[in-house]
Formats: sequence, structure tokens, C-alpha cells
Amino acid sequence: MTDTVSGTALRRIPATAPIEDILAVFHEDGGVIIGGLLTDEQIDRFNADIEPDLTAIEPGGKSDNEFIAEFHGRNTKRLGNLVTRSKTFREEIIDHDLVHALADAVYLEESGSYWMTTAQVIEIGPGNRPQTLHRDLENWNPFVGMGPAGPEVMINFLIALTDFTEKNGATRVIPKSNVWEDFENRGTPEDTVPAVMNRGDAIFFSGKTVHGGGANVTDSDYRRAVSFALNPGYLVGEEAYPFLVDRELVRTLSERVQRLVGFRSQYPTGSPGLWMVDAGELADYLEL
Repeated sequence: MTDTVSGTALRRIPATAPIEDILAVFHEDGGVIIGGLLTDEQIDRFNADIEPDLTAIEPGGKSDNEFIAEFHGRNTKRLGNLVTRSKTFREEIIDHDLVHALADAVYLEESGSYWMTTAQVIEIGPGNRPQTLHRDLENWNPFVGMGPAGPEVMINFLIALTDFTEKNGATRVIPKSNVWEDFENRGTPEDTVPAVMNRGDAIFFSGKTVHGGGANVTDSDYRRAVSFALNPGYLVGEEAYPFLVDRELVRTLSERVQRLVGFRSQYPTGSPGLWMVDAGELADYLEL
């Protein structure tokens, strides 16, 4: 197979569509826009939850490494630990039935279990340059060499909290780059298409798919999204939630969210269990 670019926009499917339809496009194109994943009312509440903390932080990456700082965005704000900061996030967004149905379909047969890699609010401000194109699976370098035949090691839900336009930094995606033979090839900006979305829509995409935040060429428009990614239970995530989230708060969460954020053991395919205590279930030790 020759690495080719589809040259077409990301396909859009409503959140009410059969899950098989969403998954079919996800597997074919490497990503799909899910229309209306969240309601305006949910977004209003989530924004109210995180607004004070997001306002308090300065834009720009925190790393001294120039490449990483540029990757994070010079006029981009990134806010983490959303499980602690937002009741709406922990009880509705990452406990959304469609999110778990899609994650179950992707991971349960192949990997057996999954948990959350990271979750961030990402707000791209005016003048921010385009992000370097990348694949999310590059967090775990051995999978780059496996190419499309490798397992699915990350799926990402990026939900628009404001309208996404080509001018305000809509995420750029290369459809079908998930099936390119050479994952060292990240394509070019000319290969990308913008994920234009309405507030409440989401991009559901594979860790194998090339993408990057778009340039914000407006004078005053801020593009805000919440991104959360899931990875198999046999891989370590990016955010260390057991050190961030208070245990009493964890007791109020559903069992599946407790597992997402590392307060229950993982059971990958072929394993008797990981993230255990004396070979027993972590939740039993924590009395959850």
C-alpha cells in the first residue's frame, strides 16, 4: 500500500447514530466528527466549573525545551486535573454512555481493559501558530514501528466548547493516515483538513491518525476544547490521577470512572491483573 491522502473532509455522524456506523468511519478514516455529543447546558456548566482556574493560568508551555514549549503553544492555555476541578466532567463527560460504548468496542476484545491517559482543557488564543503534526501513539515509541498493524494504543475525544472554524484554530487532521504503512511519515500541513465543528460536537480519533492544533489567525477569537484520551490498561498514562484526586471524591464516582482514573485494578487480555495490591483488586484495598 502506498501512503496517500484522502483530500476529503472528516465525515460527520450524529451522536444518536448506531455505534456501528460511528466505528466504521473511525476505522476507515482514523477519525470521525460526532455531532452533538454534549448539550449547550452541559457545556455551560463545564465552562463554569473550570473558568476560574483557566482564567488564573498564563498561556504558554511550562517546559524549558523549545520544541515542547512550541508544541504546547505560545498562546495556548492547558488545564489538567479536570476530575477534581469539574463535577460535570467526572459525572457526565467521562461517564458518558457513548464514550464507554465506543471505548469498549475498541479495547475490550483486543486489550481487555482501558483507562484515561490524560484530560485537558485546551484554549488556543489569537496568533497561536499551528501545532506540529503528530500521532498520539508516539507517547509510546515502540508502536510507531508497528505501523497500522499495531494495536490501538490511544483513542481521543476532543469536544468543541466553542465553535471550531478554520480561522480560529480548528484541529487539523489527515484522514486515512491511520493506515499509512510508514508511521514515521507525518504528512504535511497541505495534506490536512480542518475539523470544523459546532459547540458540543466531538472528534473521535485514533492514536494512529496524524493531526495537530490549527493556527489561530483571528484577532480576538479563542478556540476552546476539552480533550481526553484513553489507553489500554497495560500502558501507563500521562496524568497521575491517584496522586491528584482526593479519595473521598473518588468514592462518589461510578465504578467505571474509578477504573478510568486508576482507583481500580486493570485486567488486560492475558493478564491476571495489573495495578494490584498483594495480587488482589485495588478497589478492595481502598474499600471502594
